[in-house]
Amino acid sequence: MLKKECLVSIKLAIFDFDGTIADTRKAIVAAKQKTMRQMGLEVADERTCASTIGFSAKTGFEMIYPQLEEQKIDKCVTIYRQEFEQIRKLMPPEIFPDVKDVLERLNQTQVVTTIASSRNTPSLKGFLDDMGIAEYFPYILGGNDTGKLKPDPEPVLKTLEELGYNACEALVIGDMPMDVAMGKNAGTHTCGVTYGNASRQQLEDAGAGYIIDSMRELIEVIDRI
Repeated sequence: MLKKECLVSIKLAIFDFDGTIADTRKAIVAAKQKTMRQMGLEVADERTCASTIGFSAKTGFEMIYPQLEEQKIDKCVTIYRQEFEQIRKLMPPEIFPDVKDVLERLNQTQVVTTIASSRNTPSLKGFLDDMGIAEYFPYILGGNDTGKLKPDPEPVLKTLEELGYNACEALVIGDMPMDVAMGKNAGTHTCGVTYGNASRQQLEDAGAGYIIDSMRELIEVIDRI
């Protein structure tokens, strides 16, 4: 719970990437299922694969196959990353509606926009460049940039420390309960988006401070705070 005296204007917006900035679901699911077939594993359905989006690739496979030995999990990750790079060329992820306009608006109002993602940094930077939005993110953290990943608050705490902001000046925006938990654990404001990979109910259960159905609603949320 944010203290009353901390309810100040938002100066920093920390975004998740997959399911919040860009729709990567089809490519991720296809790459995971192809990996499973190559590994001779029982192929998980689309919903199960999608439920792991936002976690690191290794954690995602561990969630689906908890009994699989670590060596095979690591092999899954290697194959998955190779397959994903091929599949993304055939079904390139698309930026969600209104995202670029909202980033431009935030930039104009001097709200700093950053990313905290479990996706590895080279992949993340590649997507931002391909989508023409890298300029809006002067600071990004990928899954290989911190010792701990969401829902642990480390990515947010590191962002706050390195950019010099207080938690009460920041808003974490994401589509999964883990994004909400990461922000809450760091003491920031939180906003869940329903157009990604989790339901409104899941975001409510996670305790999101705000929930929006489209990115354009984010401006209103920031104005209200």
